Amino acid sequence: MNRLAHLNGIRAFEATARHLSFSQAANELNVTPAAVGQQVKQLEEWLGVQLFIRSNSGQSRLKLTEEAKLAYPDIQQGFSSILSGLGKLNSDIFDNTLRVAVSPSIGSKWLMPRIADFQAQFPEYDLRVETHIKPVDYTSEGIDVGIRYGRGEWENVQSDKLMDEAIFPVCSPEFAAQHNLSSSTSIDWSALPLLHDLSVPDSQEYPSWQEWFTRSNIPSTTSTRGLKVNSFSEVIEAAIRGQGLALGREALVMKDLEEGKLIRPFGDASYCSSYSYYVVSPIKQCNKAKAKDFHAWLITQI
Repeated sequence: MNRLAHLNGIRAFEATARHLSFSQAANELNVTPAAVGQQVKQLEEWLGVQLFIRSNSGQSRLKLTEEAKLAYPDIQQGFSSILSGLGKLNSDIFDNTLRVAVSPSIGSKWLMPRIADFQAQFPEYDLRVETHIKPVDYTSEGIDVGIRYGRGEWENVQSDKLMDEAIFPVCSPEFAAQHNLSSSTSIDWSALPLLHDLSVPDSQEYPSWQEWFTRSNIPSTTSTRGLKVNSFSEVIEAAIRGQGLALGREALVMKDLEEGKLIRPFGDASYCSSYSYYVVSPIKQCNKAKAKDFHAWLITQI
């Protein structure tokens, strides 16, 4: 048991040997360089072996002795084994990787413009944002948390509503002027280029021109005309370039509206989507600190 009394000295030696610097080891261990030097000195006295060669010149002022070079790999492996064992007891404490899953559209249009704020508040996490076109199995893929668009009815996950969404037509200012858009009931829809988002082609509830026409009491004989793209982000980019009129999803076009890249040609005319955005986590992950931290941060962004 007396050998364990020198555990702090062994830890100080391992960190100093890895950095070849008392100062850097002290920063890692959250103590002063003098304290690290004292712990190493006490370990040397206990072992009866010099561990470092201290020099006042050269690029590295600290070098390992030949004896220390032989012992260091085993000592380093010992600390790695300890951390591995502790990780098996509570992996959340030792695994700082935070994997976030989103669709390409919510990722590029909503999350990424805000993500620097999360990183500034939680620098301890190794953040990895993954985009998926189709829903993935969060558990088997090792996802900690994500944002999904739908009704919140998914198996094996906890889902909490993040925000609802309004749907409305958008276009570039130039497109609106070219086609004299002002009232949705007084324009020739048959002559108007429409942009269609086919991101979720099999869903009857995903925002579509057919639904817009139905809710606006407009004959929908032309609702399938126009360019069709299986990416919402690309649909919006096409609208910004003046290629047609698109259905904007409020959360995803707000920045483009604020910057004047897009306008709402029919004013406040809109309808509420039957789909919403949800924060989603696997049941086994939802109570872990990193998932809860990301969840709480998302709420502050609404």
